Amino acid sequence: MPLLTIGINHKTAPLDVREKVVFAPEQLNTALHELIGLPGLREAAILSTCNRTELYCNLQEVAADQRIIDWLGNYHQFDGQSLRPYLYQHTDSEAVKHAIRVASGLDSLVLGEPQILGQLKSAYSAADEHGTLGKHLRRLFQHAFAVAKHVRTDTDIGASAVSVAFAAVSLARQIFGDLGEQRALLIGAGETIELAARHLRGNGLREAVVANRTPERAARLAAEIDAKAIALPDIPQVLHQADIVIASTASPLPILGKGAVERAIRQRKHRPMFMVDLAVPRDIEAEVGSLDDVYLYTLDDLEEVVAENIASRREAAEQAEEIVAAQTEHFMGWLRSQDVVNLIRSYRDRAERTRDDVLHKAQRQLAQGRPPEEVLAFLAQTLTNKLIHEPTSALDHAAREARPELIAAAHELLHLPRDPNKQ
Repeated sequence: MPLLTIGINHKTAPLDVREKVVFAPEQLNTALHELIGLPGLREAAILSTCNRTELYCNLQEVAADQRIIDWLGNYHQFDGQSLRPYLYQHTDSEAVKHAIRVASGLDSLVLGEPQILGQLKSAYSAADEHGTLGKHLRRLFQHAFAVAKHVRTDTDIGASAVSVAFAAVSLARQIFGDLGEQRALLIGAGETIELAARHLRGNGLREAVVANRTPERAARLAAEIDAKAIALPDIPQVLHQADIVIASTASPLPILGKGAVERAIRQRKHRPMFMVDLAVPRDIEAEVGSLDDVYLYTLDDLEEVVAENIASRREAAEQAEEIVAAQTEHFMGWLRSQDVVNLIRSYRDRAERTRDDVLHKAQRQLAQGRPPEEVLAFLAQTLTNKLIHEPTSALDHAAREARPELIAAAHELLHLPRDPNKQ
């Protein structure tokens, strides 16, 4: 019953490849049902963020991995084989270890960042809601969540405020120095933008505007950070006022094009504009980066910025990896135990049938007036003989057929001393 994870992330693929395989939230229902409908799949879940897309599966047959890759390409309308160089695959214990590392922030662009745990929980909830989870993936996700909490509690992996949003604000400080005279335009109203907004305010930002497709969400975030809220169509009216633009939406198409930014730069009389695109697919057209007086950074560009923050977390990460290794083996022990569940159930059922049969005979003897002491002796002797008959017969045959490994296994299973004189 192999577990399989197939994925693509910031380590294996550039942004222009990753953005081709993003699943928008509104696509998950269809995608999950298509995925679970592939031959050879028992369970499935999809994790899709700006830095990774991963398919978690429980397979009936190992050969299903090729069908999954082909499906991923077909769903996004391109040849799945072109993805092969960028994909990673993990099976069984490696799949378990990977899920735990992802949940714990050990596989993130920013080491130890906490946002991925919430995203993984959302992936779990979506799969659960759409009926594509079963016993094994459900247990895997729950175990990963518990270990992630353990890692965060028992190590310093999350001691400092490090995230992609924090890295973006750190870069803004490097460019502008004091942010007390700067204005920011925040496009989106999700968790990443909220974090960026709080970091900007914490660094003394003068003024902020929040633009979102849903004005109500923009208004809620704006109220929390003392900013102004606008709808996305109103961006051209305020873009020229922004010294800092940070975008992170789920839009399938760019929000800002080169022409709009060119007009804003002319209105600003060519004062520099710092722009960070944290979205996948991109919110800001790549051509904007070619404009004079515009400093455009994408997720991939932030790797150098976050590298400085990684160093302080490496020792904690080493401790976390020890926890991950131990908890991976713990889960694999549970997984292996599932292979004998039916065997144990069958063995217990047979023993209970034997017990009921002997008990019924003893009860008949009591009803016929036999002395209770005699009936109890019959019950004990008959039940013992019936329960040990097949194991002792098997041991006798093992000895006659020179199968010492079976006899050794009996010693271990039955906790019998190897020296018959030592009881």
